[in-house]
Amino acid sequence: MLRGKTVILGVTGSIAAYKIATLASMLVKKQASVHVIMTKNATNFINPITFETLTGHKCLVDTFDRNFEFQVEHVSMAKQADVVMIAPASANVIGKLAHGLADDMLTTTLLACKCPKIVSPAMNTAMFENPIVQDNLKILEKYGYEVIQPASGYLACGDTGAGKMPEAETLYQYIERTLADPKDLIGKKVLVTAGPTQENIDPVRYITNHSSGKMGYAVAKAAMLRGADVTLVSGQTALTPPMFVKYVQITTAEEMYQEVTSRSDEQDIIIKAAAVADYRPKTVYENKVKKKEGQMAIELERTRDILAYLGEHKKENQFLCGFSMETENMIGNSRAKLQKKNLDMVAANNVKVEGAGFQGDTNVMTLITQDQEIALPLMSKEEAANKILDIIATR
Repeated sequence: MLRGKTVILGVTGSIAAYKIATLASMLVKKQASVHVIMTKNATNFINPITFETLTGHKCLVDTFDRNFEFQVEHVSMAKQADVVMIAPASANVIGKLAHGLADDMLTTTLLACKCPKIVSPAMNTAMFENPIVQDNLKILEKYGYEVIQPASGYLACGDTGAGKMPEAETLYQYIERTLADPKDLIGKKVLVTAGPTQENIDPVRYITNHSSGKMGYAVAKAAMLRGADVTLVSGQTALTPPMFVKYVQITTAEEMYQEVTSRSDEQDIIIKAAAVADYRPKTVYENKVKKKEGQMAIELERTRDILAYLGEHKKENQFLCGFSMETENMIGNSRAKLQKKNLDMVAANNVKVEGAGFQGDTNVMTLITQDQEIALPLMSKEEAANKILDIIATR
């Protein structure tokens, strides 16, 4: 996704500058071409040699540095850039950028850039909350900059509050979202379900399944990267929800039914990747059921069929994709599900096939529509998610 992309990292005078070494390393590992431009004040916090070692490119500081191939360097860099991130962004540089001042290598390059620009403020809480700084950030947003809200926490100055630059992993997510291609779902609302449901037996025990949620989370992230407005309705998992999606956590099948059906009318695309319980205990005991001699039986009742409801109430031009996890007759059972529930596509897999199980990071799927059966080879769940979205985007 980032291979061959040119990323400029602008580093200003802040103790948070050390985090950008990690960010630069992450980007290089994804095969991006990373160029770092530092203000002179930034060199008091981290040495340019660090970035030169990590990126393989000269770290630019001095506008009039003579030790590079002759060209108008700031204009040349601006033309190459696919995205620029200023992180950490000091109050001083934010003010200069907001008012078009260009008195160093970083600000002159930024004025010449036409690519997307992202700013991550990092400073003392009182400085960040100063109305002048806040006005300057609003000016940057007016001119198309994306401003990352700083985290709150203990600052290097000893204060506690807003002004803390997010970690490198968070900054990376902003760059990844900006550079992701294609952006063929811009303007579309996508709802994705993921993970298992849990149906209580008593306050201690419940019935569930082996779903990890990885496939649904991969679909939600892929749709977000392609520009969609994504809502992820998820059961209990060990996963961190993708950034930039609306996250709704549920526990039971009934809770998922309520959360999905209440949002379904406004969605352009619904992808039901969750493993929802078909049955739940008819009686939920108020106290823990104690062990006794002999057998125990739990009477079950059907849960409401979310996918059937969505198929019955599907709007014109709404795309509905279900998942089918089978152990036998995968194609036949999945085609029957496609017809019975009025779906546009079923993503089918067989849990007995190596690499297609619940907990793994890979999948082996067949995508079934009214007129097609597309058998996908073993691939990562991220790749499989994009294969699903490729078909949806063309329809």
